[in-house]
Amino acid sequence: MQIKNICCIGAGYVGGPTMAVIALKCPDIKVTVVDLNPQRIAAWNGPLENLPIYEPGLAEVVDKARGRNLFFSTEVDKAIEEAEMIFMAVNTPTKTEGEGAGMAADLGYIESCAKTIAEVSKTSKIVVEKSTVPIRTAEKIKEILDKHGNGLHFEILSNPEFLAEGTAIQDLLEPDRVLIGGDETESGQESVSALVDIYANWIPKDKILTTNVWSSELSKLAANAMLAQRVSSINSLSALCEKTGANIDELSKAIGMDHRIGPYFLKASVGFGGSCFQKDILNLVYLCKFYGLDEVAKYWNQVVKINNYQKDRFAQKIIDHFGGYLNGKRIAILGWAFKANTNDSRESPAIFVAEKLFKAGAILEIYDPMVSMESVFRDIDFYWDALKTEDLKAQISVLDFESTLDLSYDATAILTEWEAFKSLDFSKTVVFDGRGVVAKSSYSIGKG
Repeated sequence: MQIKNICCIGAGYVGGPTMAVIALKCPDIKVTVVDLNPQRIAAWNGPLENLPIYEPGLAEVVDKARGRNLFFSTEVDKAIEEAEMIFMAVNTPTKTEGEGAGMAADLGYIESCAKTIAEVSKTSKIVVEKSTVPIRTAEKIKEILDKHGNGLHFEILSNPEFLAEGTAIQDLLEPDRVLIGGDETESGQESVSALVDIYANWIPKDKILTTNVWSSELSKLAANAMLAQRVSSINSLSALCEKTGANIDELSKAIGMDHRIGPYFLKASVGFGGSCFQKDILNLVYLCKFYGLDEVAKYWNQVVKINNYQKDRFAQKIIDHFGGYLNGKRIAILGWAFKANTNDSRESPAIFVAEKLFKAGAILEIYDPMVSMESVFRDIDFYWDALKTEDLKAQISVLDFESTLDLSYDATAILTEWEAFKSLDFSKTVVFDGRGVVAKSSYSIGKG
């Protein structure tokens, strides 16, 4: 089975970059990315410097493929009709109400997407789960497709993304592995082979792993949980280092040199953020509780608790430095994105640290090279408790340019490790960073 036309539903952090790379590497395949948000699609079709997502290398990939075999559109029905293979890359947020609220994944967008595919399709399709979903989601998708699909045949594949924001394009071009799960029927394996053939245009076949659907679905949650566990583990040890006089950087290096452990995700920080780790761990906790594995659920829930503790501890350290009194203190927040080399600030530790400092009376000046003023105040509206934006602006300012930092603040909190911050002169301010450092003179951020 040879695929000539792909549709991807969802033009966000997963769908946009993934489809751009597939289009680049498979020039004979037409790739159409669709989304119901016309502003987002307009941005994808607009100037390269204003793409809705910032990722190093993304603009160059889009530039090479857009208009040739890569298209962005709001014409969802047309793209579905034309495609032989449809990727679902829609959001799967944590449920806010009903059973599993606060932990389980909300599959509303997935279910709506499946229903649209079923009702619009006039020919059989291969439907690929690209979104992060809980195990057994493929069953629900299959039920919806069979119920609304007018007797057509649909194959469901699981192809989770393992992208790190900030290195997404490199992760797509040279991945550690590509995982494809499918049914062990003849038609299921034919569909798996069709997707393998697409990736094989640029990825060695020994890096393309095929499994059953359930193993593939669970692998994404498990991988994120294991990575987040390492972050919480090293952050819990950073608290002990501060009490005992040990150096967390030295500890991390010593631990990371053990080949059984390795050096990755052992850099102490303010805590993990982003759209995946906490959401996926809480989903895993819910699944464990659902299947009666209460002790396993408690184990993974502790990873989230340590992350929340680290954010709170970091902010409290600044408050304690000033004797518990921040009224009138000018504090710079350097970094708002949840990590460097992305403009994504979802669940960023900076949001929660800034809120605690603000409520303690601090005057905040916030700067991030890729996150706009509008995004910062949108995050404040969404995440902070019962505060009105118009009441904040006398006490909070968001700077547009690095040159507007006067670096003579009462304190500076470095919350995103942007390369640009490493050359700044912090000699006139007290500096706090994720390693637990409090520096009162000339300061340089250490590289991890």
